[in-house]
Amino acid sequence: MKNWVYIIITVMFSCFGLIAQEYAFDGDPDKSFSIAREMAFSGDHQGARDTLQSILKTYPEYTDVRSLLAKTYTWDGAYSEARAQFNRITSRERENREVWMAAVKNEIYAENEHIALGLVNKALVYLPDEATLISLKSDIIHRMKRKQKAASIRSEAEKETDVNIAKNSMEFGNAVDVFDAFYEPMVYASVAYTRQTKIGKLIPRINYSNRFNTNGLQYEIDVYPRLSKKLHGYINYGYSADVIYPTHRAGAELYLNLPSALELSAGMRYLGFTNSSTTILTGSVGLYRGDYYFSLRPYITPTNRQTGFSGNLLGRKYLRNKYHYLGVNLGIGYAPELRQLSANNILLAETLFFIESQQLLLEYQFTSRDEAHRYRANLGITRQEYVPSPGNFFWALSAGMTYQVAF
Repeated sequence: MKNWVYIIITVMFSCFGLIAQEYAFDGDPDKSFSIAREMAFSGDHQGARDTLQSILKTYPEYTDVRSLLAKTYTWDGAYSEARAQFNRITSRERENREVWMAAVKNEIYAENEHIALGLVNKALVYLPDEATLISLKSDIIHRMKRKQKAASIRSEAEKETDVNIAKNSMEFGNAVDVFDAFYEPMVYASVAYTRQTKIGKLIPRINYSNRFNTNGLQYEIDVYPRLSKKLHGYINYGYSADVIYPTHRAGAELYLNLPSALELSAGMRYLGFTNSSTTILTGSVGLYRGDYYFSLRPYITPTNRQTGFSGNLLGRKYLRNKYHYLGVNLGIGYAPELRQLSANNILLAETLFFIESQQLLLEYQFTSRDEAHRYRANLGITRQEYVPSPGNFFWALSAGMTYQVAF
């Protein structure tokens, strides 16, 4: 019986040995490396890795093979795997400029600027006069400063809603729209009071308009409740008894702060008129990058007839502080956040959300030295289809100023 067990074990080990020999690399490593390069640069990263790893089993110190293997991991976002391969090379080849560069860039792509800075400093110990590494170090430091500034801007915004802070401000705004056809100039004005409370920010507002030779008032309140460090909301309600405004206007949205200075939201808007109402689904994707902020907001308007789509892209460049910035707002399709071209409850029922429209709005805000006084100017142009005559367009030039004083 023991002999049979011995024979079986011997046969099993022999089989494993044959399998191992079958998968051992015994070809031309340079030719196989050339093939793997072609595979990698043509997008077949996994196929290239299979070949490269096979070569490394027999030639573990083949630097170009291991470097390419690491780069394929970087290209696929597997930064930890790439780091392990780069570290194995730099631990024995101290003056390989190309590998140091790739290793540092791997950390930059992973947004690990502190690790990247440590690596580039280590590389400069062995290659002190390497200009590309010096330039890369400057770029990393610049990235870190931009991130710190973005974090500072977001931190200041969060502090404004802290439970221990209660601030007040008054805001006064006015604007005018001038049209090249169909409409007479339209005038807008508003006054708002902002109060920081323990539950969040409260903003009651009164809006005035003169449109279609008709005066109107709208009463609104905005609430920005702070639910947690990463979660806050927006609630809006407005009422008007005048025909140039919706009778009821409402909105709600939930915002979530994510890592990497990313913000997501989802919500809705409601416009109610005497004989009709419209519900709009919306949301946003916001991103802070250094001194810049970008936000993309779509609007989806489902009706019995069809579904309307529109959207806005906002970009801002922050200057001295979070209240000092330049902004650009691009819009396609009708945006319910903007002023409503309505009269006698007709245009906004369903028609207006399916017209062709494009908008460009520029804004600039700055403050006094103590930041108590804030001034914002905006200038925009709109090309919009005329609802009663599809296919015909008008142009509108918009300009406005807003003044806010904090106390």
